Amino acid sequence: MLNQIDLSRVDLNLLVLFETVLAEGNVGRAASMLNLSPSAVSHGLGRLRRLLNDPLFLRTPRGVIPTERALDLAPRIAEILQGVRGVLAGTAPFDPATSTRRFRLGTGDAFLCVYGPAMVSRLATAAPGVGLSTLHIVPSFRQSPSEGAWDHVLEMLEARELDLALLPSWTTSPPRFVARPVVKDRLVAATRAGHPHALDPTLDTYCAAHHLVVSLRGDPVTVTDGMLTGLGRGRTVTMTVPNFSSALFLAAGSDLIVSLPESLVAAHGAAFGLVATPLPYEIPHNSILAVTTKAALQDAGVAWAVDFICETIIGHRP
Repeated sequence: MLNQIDLSRVDLNLLVLFETVLAEGNVGRAASMLNLSPSAVSHGLGRLRRLLNDPLFLRTPRGVIPTERALDLAPRIAEILQGVRGVLAGTAPFDPATSTRRFRLGTGDAFLCVYGPAMVSRLATAAPGVGLSTLHIVPSFRQSPSEGAWDHVLEMLEARELDLALLPSWTTSPPRFVARPVVKDRLVAATRAGHPHALDPTLDTYCAAHHLVVSLRGDPVTVTDGMLTGLGRGRTVTMTVPNFSSALFLAAGSDLIVSLPESLVAAHGAAFGLVATPLPYEIPHNSILAVTTKAALQDAGVAWAVDFICETIIGHRP
């Protein structure tokens, strides 16, 4: 915590300097990023060390490493700077027609396959200079779905490493986040046209077929197997793949059955010669949330980007 001092004497740039040195791990690179001399950065660090009563960064042959105190202060300093940036950005006008800003979206490959083309088309018209960087986000393998599997993505949102993330509806977020429902989807059984299950979509043909499973960590056992076990049935999983786009190609060129989002098959099934049938067991629809922080929405540009992405999803469902 800061010493009990007159805040009018505190230079906010020292916190920016702290953030940059922490990110770069090198005083020289931090100086270059801030357009300062290395001596100016060292001088600023000296002031900050006296202010916070800690060395903050220790020299190593490769640069500097943060102390335990610096690591403890880092998220709080990031939150302070995020708030200040939000206030300042919120006062500046944002015009998507002339802006050259780039926004960061965390999502999965199925979303990009379904909504990516509409996103590109709308950007070209409404915001030709705006860029959108997408990051493939996955749940933590150390947590169950209901126990913080997406907490690391929430941390990325708070650190402004992401502006928006598309997350499943069972994601729990603190009050400082905003979660907007944007679409409901469900899994269907996808097969090549003429597949025995497509011609006779029953539980018997489903269980008799060989299956393809989309699994990030290669685990062939999914919620489907639990459903089938409850019905006294089972299935044979021949292959797993880490993403839905690969599954499209493999299902099209084989006799494997794969569970895919209905929107993905509706958008691209015909091009791959795939048909969809309902799964032969009850499975709930999955709602997708557009999640960001309340602080980020103070930035007029981020607020526009969130609205733009949500409107694209809602308006272009296959």
